[in-house]
Amino acid sequence: MGLLAMLRKLRGSDHQEVRILLLGLDNAGKTTILKQLASEDVTQITPTQGFNIKSVKNSGFSLNVWDIGGQRHIRPYWKHYFDNTDCLVFVIDSSDKRRLNESGSELAELLHEESLSQVPVLVFANKQDLFSSEPPDVVASGLQLEKVKDRSWQIQGCIATTGEGVQDGFDWILAQVREKAKRKAQEKAAKK
Repeated sequence: MGLLAMLRKLRGSDHQEVRILLLGLDNAGKTTILKQLASEDVTQITPTQGFNIKSVKNSGFSLNVWDIGGQRHIRPYWKHYFDNTDCLVFVIDSSDKRRLNESGSELAELLHEESLSQVPVLVFANKQDLFSSEPPDVVASGLQLEKVKDRSWQIQGCIATTGEGVQDGFDWILAQVREKAKRKAQEKAAKK
């Protein structure tokens, strides 16, 4: 047991930890969403060259959010962050129609990863405030989300710069975590 785990055990934790992996192409708005969730300033965002990690308390949970850069040369390294993921958040720039297929290909690859099997997926259709943005249902269709049958998924329209829709998405994540904990408790009780 590591030192941090021992300290948590001794201290006791009122917050259940949830590990969230935040992915998507570059310039989709991942870091802005993370900063909104952490109630930080979103006026000066620079492209993520590696990763950002934030731990945010939300509704009795400690959300450990891993925001990994989305540039093409960084994407092969995403796989190093898959282990122990409780929820995958994939962010789409819904105003960038020319990259929707690329986003769909990247998401499809993620959904076929063994270490992410059955992990719930939240797709943020970001930049809904822009005139050229596609609505969430069109983005979902373009990503072929209706074909995803092996896990729960949700698409949420949002405007990362204002925070609109961001908390709604994370509320869905927390509902998924609660449901999973409930199922585990029922399975444990049934084994007794």
